Amino acid sequence: MVMEPSIKNIAIYLCFFFCVLSPAFAVKTCDVPAIINFGDSNSDTGGLSASLSLCTSPYGETFFRMPAGRYSDGRLIIDFTAESFGLPYLSTYLDSLGTNFTHGANFATAASTIRLPISMKPNGRSSPFYLYLQNDLGVAFFLNKSVKEVNASVPDIVKKFSANIKDIYNLGGRSFWIHNTGPIGCLPYILTYFSTPKDGAVCSNIYNEVAQHFNIKLKEAVVQLRKDFPSAGFTYVDVYSVKYSMFKEPRKYGFELPLVSCCGYGGKYRYNSGAECEETIVVNGTKIFVGSSGRLSVRVNYDGIHYTEAGARFVFHQISTGHFSDPPVPLKMACHTS
Repeated sequence: MVMEPSIKNIAIYLCFFFCVLSPAFAVKTCDVPAIINFGDSNSDTGGLSASLSLCTSPYGETFFRMPAGRYSDGRLIIDFTAESFGLPYLSTYLDSLGTNFTHGANFATAASTIRLPISMKPNGRSSPFYLYLQNDLGVAFFLNKSVKEVNASVPDIVKKFSANIKDIYNLGGRSFWIHNTGPIGCLPYILTYFSTPKDGAVCSNIYNEVAQHFNIKLKEAVVQLRKDFPSAGFTYVDVYSVKYSMFKEPRKYGFELPLVSCCGYGGKYRYNSGAECEETIVVNGTKIFVGSSGRLSVRVNYDGIHYTEAGARFVFHQISTGHFSDPPVPLKMACHTS
C-alpha cells in the first residue's frame, strides 16, 4: 500500500500488492498480479469524477489528450507503478463503465480524508468517500486551526490509519507500500493563502514542519505494524524528500518555476481559489477560460495543488529504486516481509 499527500493534499497514498512469492523469494522480484490503491487526488484515477464532480479539460492534456479522471495533465505515480509491473491502469471502484478489476482496484478519491470529514461534497470541502484516508491536515488548515492544533490531531489520524491497515490485513492484504506526505508548504495554494516564514526552497517552513511531524508519527506506526503483523511486508517510502528536492534544486533535475502553477490565474504563484484550473471566469467583462501555459515537461505543479506528469514521473523513478524506502528495497521486491 502507499500513502501520500496532495491538496487536496495531505494524505497518504497507500497501495497493497497481491503477490506470488517464489520459494527463493529473498533474491527474487515479486510477481504482482494485482494492486489495490487507497488515497486522495494524488492517486485518484477517476473516483471523484465518476461520482460527484466531473474532471474536465485541460486535465489529461499531456498523456491522455483528454480528461481521464486525474487531477494532473497526465499520469500519476500510481499509473507509473502499474506500468512498472506490466499491469493496466487501475479502474476506480466507483466507475461502472468500462472497468476491469482483474488486476486490482483504486479506492482513491480526490479530497478524501482518514477521519470522518466535518463537511462533505457537494457543498463542503471533503470527499464523502473516506478510508478514513487523506486530507486531514489540509482541511484543518482551511478550518483556521493553528499549527499546534493540527499537530495535536496527528496521533489520532495515525491511529485511525493503523486501524484501517489492520482491517485490510484481516481481509488478506500482505504487502504494503506506504508513502509519507509531501512538502505541503511548497504548494501554490498554501503559499498564496498563508503568509509564513520561508525555508531554503522558498516554501512555507511552518507547514512543511507539520508535514514532517506527521511523517515521523507515520513511520513510528509502520514500525509498530511490522511488530503486530510479522507475516506482512511494510515498506515506508519517503516521498517527502524526493518531492522537496524538486523545489529546492529544480535546475539540477531539469525543472523550472516549481512554485508556480501551470494551470491557474493571477498572483505570484498563479493560483486563485476563485479562478481554478478548468473554470471560466469573467475579468473586466470578458470571459476567460483558465487553462495551462508553459512547458509542462519541465514544470512541477499543475494546478496549484497537484503535480504534473513530469513531476510524478520523477518521483516514481526515484522512489522505485528503494533508495528512499525503509527497508531500502526496490519496489519490485517490496512484497517481501522485513
